[in-house]
Amino acid sequence: MLMKKTGGRAASSRMSRALTGQAGSAIDRRTFLQRSGITVGGLAAAAALGGGMVKKAEAQANPLAGIETIRSVCTHCSVGCTVEAEVRNGVWIGQEPGFDSPFNLGSHCAKGAAVREHAHGERRLKYPMKLVNGKYQKISWEQAINEIGDKMLQIRQESGPDSVYWLGSAKHNNEQAYLFRKFYAFWGTNNGDHQARICHSTTVAGVANTWGYGAMTNSYNDIHNSRAIFVIGGNPAEAHPVSLLHLLRAKEQNSAPLIVCDPRFTRTAAHATEYVRFRPGSDVALIWGILWHIFENGWEDKEFIRQRVWGMEEIKAEVKKWNPEETERVTGVPGSQLRRVARTMVNNRPGTVIWCMGGTQHTNGNNNTRAYCILQLALGNMGKAGGGTNIFRGHDNVQGATDLGVLSHTLPGYYGLSTGAWKHWSRVWDVDYDYLLGRFGDKKLMESSGIPVSRWIDGVLEDKANMDQPENVRAMVLWGHAPNSQTRMVEMKKAMEKLDLLVVVDPYPTVSAVLHDRKEGAYLLPACTQFETYGSVTASNRSIQWREKVVDPLFESKTDHEIMYLFAEKFGMADEMFKHIKVENKVPHIEDVTAEINKGMWTIGYTGQSPERLRKHMANQHTFDKTTLQAMGGPCDGDYYGMPWPSWGTPEMNHPGTPILYDPSKPVSEGGLTFRARFGVERNGDNLLAVDSYSVNSDIKDGYPEFTMAMLKKLGWDKDLTDEERKTIEGIAGDKTNWKTDLSGGIQRVAIKHECAPFGNAKARAVVWTFPDPVPLHREPLYTSRRDLVADYPTYEDRKAYRLPTLYASIQKNDFSKDFPIILTSGRLVEYEGGGDETRSNPWLAELQQDMFIEINPRDANNAGIRDGSMVWVTGPENGKVKVKAMVTERVGTGVAFMPFHFGGHFQGEDLRSKYPDGADPYVLGESTNTAQTYGYDSVTQMQETKATLCRIEPA
Repeated sequence: MLMKKTGGRAASSRMSRALTGQAGSAIDRRTFLQRSGITVGGLAAAAALGGGMVKKAEAQANPLAGIETIRSVCTHCSVGCTVEAEVRNGVWIGQEPGFDSPFNLGSHCAKGAAVREHAHGERRLKYPMKLVNGKYQKISWEQAINEIGDKMLQIRQESGPDSVYWLGSAKHNNEQAYLFRKFYAFWGTNNGDHQARICHSTTVAGVANTWGYGAMTNSYNDIHNSRAIFVIGGNPAEAHPVSLLHLLRAKEQNSAPLIVCDPRFTRTAAHATEYVRFRPGSDVALIWGILWHIFENGWEDKEFIRQRVWGMEEIKAEVKKWNPEETERVTGVPGSQLRRVARTMVNNRPGTVIWCMGGTQHTNGNNNTRAYCILQLALGNMGKAGGGTNIFRGHDNVQGATDLGVLSHTLPGYYGLSTGAWKHWSRVWDVDYDYLLGRFGDKKLMESSGIPVSRWIDGVLEDKANMDQPENVRAMVLWGHAPNSQTRMVEMKKAMEKLDLLVVVDPYPTVSAVLHDRKEGAYLLPACTQFETYGSVTASNRSIQWREKVVDPLFESKTDHEIMYLFAEKFGMADEMFKHIKVENKVPHIEDVTAEINKGMWTIGYTGQSPERLRKHMANQHTFDKTTLQAMGGPCDGDYYGMPWPSWGTPEMNHPGTPILYDPSKPVSEGGLTFRARFGVERNGDNLLAVDSYSVNSDIKDGYPEFTMAMLKKLGWDKDLTDEERKTIEGIAGDKTNWKTDLSGGIQRVAIKHECAPFGNAKARAVVWTFPDPVPLHREPLYTSRRDLVADYPTYEDRKAYRLPTLYASIQKNDFSKDFPIILTSGRLVEYEGGGDETRSNPWLAELQQDMFIEINPRDANNAGIRDGSMVWVTGPENGKVKVKAMVTERVGTGVAFMPFHFGGHFQGEDLRSKYPDGADPYVLGESTNTAQTYGYDSVTQMQETKATLCRIEPA
């Protein structure tokens, strides 16, 4: 239990000492006011205080002398709040929120206000450590790199490069994330991933396959323009607290109704105009129930659909089944309430739709995210200020790490893994394609998706005869990842113990350090925090900000990019990997990494944001409008803050960034866009290109495909290319060179000169014919309490995905609901973040929430004989169980329970504190909800299911 410190009491002021001494004890406010002359006159009161209190004024030394203010970005959620660090003589002594920042406007949440402790925390890993006979012992960096490197090279020799898994992080800055993806490509595997797989991979897949890019379309600030706000599966008040300020501004200024759909009455729901409680896992049914009223009454935006949407008729056919009676049967929401919600959204346009992990973490999460998008397409809310899909990401750089390709199925920039994608990045890296192919040793594996982080456990435990790679995973590197944020922790413990090698790279020892019962073969490497390095970071709205280094690396910690270099050097691949990146004293030069990103990331426009432009934006935050994010005069005049991607072309083109995706009301050169032509030009004889819709000043007054050199020639625009651009294009693929692979940027530059989007101008597709469910369908969760719905809405058949067998129907066919009658869901707290290791190690935050708990409805608690505050066992159908404190509350409905996912350090009733390295155990420990959580993965991305499983709750 965290105890308040008593030895560090601040010295009292002379005034308070004098008053205390006069009274013989502390005085209350009334007495102070009386004695200070408020009631009897100042001179008398001054005399009563005794001699020496009134003195001649003397000059005082400036208390701010020598303090340097350094601008950085909070390392918690994705809002991107500015932190003003106060540093004296290399020591971080204080902090303030950034009042100039258009994102946080001088605000911080509890986590942001405490980030200084994140860097200076006494519970940090201070030096490399090795597990020896079950105890962690200090070793040198040289010993760590050599021992780990020798073992990995041995495993690679014996079992191939896929036998080592490289798990990256949404905590890396963009440059480090990019280097990490490049690193495991040079190692020769696609077995790498990061947290986005288990938070928003279904968003990226669903949204990108609807209109082109898998990202937030507008911004937190643009919500100021919204006339209605629809939140589903998100709790901004706790998960992204500062973002709530932007929602409330629209609610108050615009009288915008705030509709919150959630199985749990959250702190966000407390602000709602309309709260909709629905059954976990029934999102598609809920959205179709709303659209039923819209289509039945002809309230959809017919002209928008005609011009910019393909496949809506097929959606209408499915929605027609979801009349109010059927919707209520499946979701539990009365039809009358959904009719009111539908009318509210229709009558208050443009409205925005916001979601987070409540909508994504399901076996049909890709169906959920596409349904949300289709609702916005039907209402005509896309590509408009105040509209869009505002997808709130979790970690501070989960958007950037995803963009930079720290995933098992793509290279940086979402290029995929095809031969063409590898050849593009070979050109960027200036290495022979055959060199990279040789690192993999197998072209098929080089071009096939690796095992996702959600399934690394199975990569270790599955019979290799059932896997699409030669050997099991034998070594696991968890680089900035909290394992307790993943489901199936009972099996995870077994997997950790089966590994030949377990390596944890993190500023704090995560649950990875203690979950297992290993005696050896585990290493802890202390990485710096992001305040001890510098580089760029991408907020949820796609704006890129530049962090400056606040302090030098503390203790014996090293920056992530230095550690990567040390391993690359050990593996004999440093010369090729860092060929065009300056390295000084084993530390790669961040600005050179940014330049390499700019050189290759044409797909999503990470090409226009140079370090110089980003630093200029950070230095001139005050010049940017707090709603539009556009600079009004000053050095950045016309730019949008952080140049939200795409910022097309080269930095010299000075593209301002794209504040709202797919907004044709602006010229492309000024941040306008169309929907991306990503899916061809026709489907079954239907035109997939936009009709009578195009961006302002476009020289093509209709839809058009993506730009290639051949298209430029056909239009006669190739004459606008420079000789150097033409030479580069010819050297790549001639006429087949397209806007994504042209390293000169000439194709993009010429397209934008004619105010055309380089990626084309198409319709959004409401039907994704490449997905298991082309039209989003409701499917019951694998562990459902509604057995009456399984026959009508079954899950998928078992299948193979991402190299592994994946179970669906074989689980759902079993009725677990009798023994496990309560639906279990999980989510965030305002006090903690992610797996919680760093925030539970922060004394200011740890004091706020010291107990892991489960929320239980009073009816369920009374039926089970459970009192508020008592200890209970929560058991899942796969026999994982946790011992936690009961919170009896009506926040959750009958038959539903909620647990936060930030806790760790206890396992099935056992306290693991003694297993942490001395002095590095978090202040607060607790059970992880994911010990009781179960199997279940999205059919497209392998997103884990954490929002709709079952459990049994009993008194402990």
